[in-house]
Amino acid sequence: MLRHLGSKRTARHNLRLTVLLGLTAGLVNAEGFLGFSVLTTNVTGHAALFAERIALQDWKTAQVIALWMCLFFSGAFFSSLVISLIGRNQRFSYLLPVMVEIVILTVTALTGHNYNGTLISKEFFAGSLLFAMGLQNALVTVVSGAAVRTTHLTGTFTDLGIELAQLFRTEAKEKSIVKQKIKLHFSIIFFFMAGAVSGAYLFQRFSFYCFFVPVIILIFALTYDILRIKAKQYYRAGLYSVKGTIKNTHH
Repeated sequence: MLRHLGSKRTARHNLRLTVLLGLTAGLVNAEGFLGFSVLTTNVTGHAALFAERIALQDWKTAQVIALWMCLFFSGAFFSSLVISLIGRNQRFSYLLPVMVEIVILTVTALTGHNYNGTLISKEFFAGSLLFAMGLQNALVTVVSGAAVRTTHLTGTFTDLGIELAQLFRTEAKEKSIVKQKIKLHFSIIFFFMAGAVSGAYLFQRFSFYCFFVPVIILIFALTYDILRIKAKQYYRAGLYSVKGTIKNTHH
């Protein structure tokens, strides 16, 4: 799901990635907004707010919004840098970015109750989540070869509209590829929205402890990939052992 890159990656890998990390992004989107009154999974809305604060000469708030946008960018930069330094073909190049995201969400779950509504408090919590979501968005984009983006829906709705239109003018032999892309983008939208609705409900019930839910999903994603690697290693080792035994028996 996370470890397959390039030609080794299939539509099924991207779909699994969409289900888990789309849910994660939707959860953080709703929980972050309800908890801190800030959109924490993208920067599009912050650009308009930044322009408004500049127009009103509210320099202090404008600086905070600029910092938020820079933190989202920094998360994306950090994630991409780690993957490139470790090597895109290394099995665990995604491990550090996901672990950093888990730490940020865990800290938010444990300390979010200390949020007091001040600008400094909002700067810390919202900025941390924006960094985490920038990190996740870049990770998913690199791993999937830009086929999947999970933290916002603007580009997904655009791609979906283009692909639906292509169905009317695409040759029959190419329609299966277009339909596959449509299925993927529908899945991104569905699971992001499912995560957002679930996040809103969970926040009403459990307050900031609901941030443990995306943490659990991320831990599951890591465990799933690691166990799959271990299972394949044991299978191959056993297979080689059996072949060696058969060869020695014949000799």
